[in-house]
Amino acid sequence: MDRMIGVIGGSGLYEIAGLSGATWVTVDTPWGAPSDQILTGTLDGVKMAFLPRHGRGHVHSPSTVPYRANIDAMKRLGVTDLVSVSACGSFREDRAPGDFVIVDQFIDRTTLREKSFFGTGCVAHVSLAHPTCPALSDACHTAAGAAGITVHKGGTYLAMEGPQFSTMAESKLYREVWGCDVIGMTNMPEANLAREAELCYASVAMITDYDSWHPQHGEVDIAEIIATLGANADKARALVARLPGLLGAAHDPCAHGCNTALDVALLTAPEARDPALMARLDAVAGRVLKG
Repeated sequence: MDRMIGVIGGSGLYEIAGLSGATWVTVDTPWGAPSDQILTGTLDGVKMAFLPRHGRGHVHSPSTVPYRANIDAMKRLGVTDLVSVSACGSFREDRAPGDFVIVDQFIDRTTLREKSFFGTGCVAHVSLAHPTCPALSDACHTAAGAAGITVHKGGTYLAMEGPQFSTMAESKLYREVWGCDVIGMTNMPEANLAREAELCYASVAMITDYDSWHPQHGEVDIAEIIATLGANADKARALVARLPGLLGAAHDPCAHGCNTALDVALLTAPEARDPALMARLDAVAGRVLKG
């Protein structure tokens, strides 16, 4: 099948340049409206789709981002590989502002968000033991290195609710006791939903600060974060520009099973499933519901 690379851009990244036939399209979903229109086009012969997670102008807080609508819209457009790019704080001295981390694990501390497409009327349990796609993550790591970005492969992302930043006590807990590497506010439930939608998903954390644990950086400085965001956005665009050449235009079945995550996940018997929920799942779970 044809590959389509989707990019969900975080704070500071509101567009990608160089797309042929670039068009902002409106996608309707049964989960409501996505954060914004989606920018579609091709890059080096590969179809692309870009969605600003917070909307152009940054209108959505981390808690009000319509995560289910965003993932559904990407799947509905034909996205096969989804790259999340987000601003994060660092818990590690050697992972400095301006560096990127290719995240491979998450701890979810969010509390106010809808975290699944499934529920009463159709129960499903997908595995999140390995919540990101190794192949897509490797491509992001390679692309970052080729773009001259200081990039670290692997790391645990603490997802906090926000919108406030951490207390010093929380920051030290996440760093020293829980062993987290970066902290952000948006990759959960995004990663959960991408797995339920059978998308290959990779998370690129763009470090802006040291949260509040660092003895020389006692608190998050908003002015410094904003200054770093601009430079990180340029780096992110350079990373994304290299992905089509690394991944190619054809999308083969994922060797890690991302595109078959629902094969054994549905527990509700077909005769007991809610038709209204089934209709809402047409894009994210159509492969197994029609089978």
